[in-house]
Amino acid sequence: MIRKLAILGATGDLTARYLLPALAALRAAGELGDAFQLVAVGRENWTNETFRNWAATQLDRHAKQLPAPARHAVVANARYWEGDVTNPSSMAAVVQGREALAAYLALPPSVFPGAVTALNRAGTAPGSIVVLEKPFGQDLREAAELNRLLSKLYPEQAIFRVDHFLAMTTVQNILGTRLVNRVLEPIWNSAHISRVDIIWDESLALEGRAGYYDGVGALKDMLQNHLLQLLCLVAMEPPISLGDRDLRDRKVDVLRSVRPLSLEEAARRTCRARYSSGQIGERRVPAYTEEDGVNAERRTETFAEVHFELDNWRWAGTMFRLRTGKALGRDRKEVAVHFRPVPHHPFEHQGRARSNVLRFGLEPESVVLELTGTGPSTDSLVPLVLATRLEPAELPPYARLLLDILRGNSALSIRADEAEESWRVVTPALEAWSKELVPLQEYPAGSDGPSRPPS
Repeated sequence: MIRKLAILGATGDLTARYLLPALAALRAAGELGDAFQLVAVGRENWTNETFRNWAATQLDRHAKQLPAPARHAVVANARYWEGDVTNPSSMAAVVQGREALAAYLALPPSVFPGAVTALNRAGTAPGSIVVLEKPFGQDLREAAELNRLLSKLYPEQAIFRVDHFLAMTTVQNILGTRLVNRVLEPIWNSAHISRVDIIWDESLALEGRAGYYDGVGALKDMLQNHLLQLLCLVAMEPPISLGDRDLRDRKVDVLRSVRPLSLEEAARRTCRARYSSGQIGERRVPAYTEEDGVNAERRTETFAEVHFELDNWRWAGTMFRLRTGKALGRDRKEVAVHFRPVPHHPFEHQGRARSNVLRFGLEPESVVLELTGTGPSTDSLVPLVLATRLEPAELPPYARLLLDILRGNSALSIRADEAEESWRVVTPALEAWSKELVPLQEYPAGSDGPSRPPS
């Protein structure tokens, strides 16, 4: 197990909100011992003590539910290095020694090439792992270039591309529900399933993230990575095992089977929009273009929806609808599997039978099965809902990912070909949007989204 974690870009929001709390959770769970080392790298002119005080403050803010001794232990012996992450000389001080380390690039994607090159030239010890946060490039060309560079510097097993959605309890439960229950797998195909909705709607607006978000938008921030990962888990063939090769092979098969959209299809099957001013609960939300740091000329979308079909035996004829949006009227984060109606039932005079829906709630985590039954006097059809809330995970998603990284388990890492296939899938939509074949709609903050969804 790797016992040294170097975070490059350690004074940013990712470290404060996710990585430090994840380390504290691992310490509280007994997964990190006293031998663990945290090395923080940043451009600020800080001392060790400055970083430790800052990290302790962030843990008090974002992980106050964890035991104080665990929070204190994470930062007590942390070391801080001021330096340029693209300079091999600066990185030499970070990777010094013969001990393998995990180098977590909590950096903008534009810095990845320089940072991984500097780490390699500085001489990382055998067994070290380089960790990259999404997005992996800004388009297919950049992703391919990044992968070519990485392959020259490190073997694939030494590269961990992070998508924290894969470590969420419900996401893992999608596979378990599908593959362990005999009642579902025989009907998990287009003969019985008409549509799958993969939705990440949130009432949160920009929340001060213009520096990142305005250059990315909803499709690249959520749909191209997180939601496509959910599509893979829903649609993949049963893997031989949950080992890294078997699981990732089946995910790539799904991405390769996604039917490429023509520009004409992209104009019909995609939607982009951004929010105007509105009311969300008690909050008055300004229009996206009025948020601090937003450049309206970029025409960045805060809502994206794309409809895909898969060209394979299992799913031909089923529509997969991926949707994500900000500043909407309610949070809706789920995978909803819509089953086809029965061909005939004898209760035609008792009302309309609703199609069955199996919903995997992502936040909060739940599983809900919507059925139809008869009422007390059997003269009417009524909805039947079977629901369960999942037990909270022992470790939050980022803690589980960090544990896999330190253990060298790459099953939840995005492989190089998978990263490129994900970009291939969304490239037609991006091209259609750049050619203005799909209008940029507006929707009021607090609404259900744009009024003209894809057809």
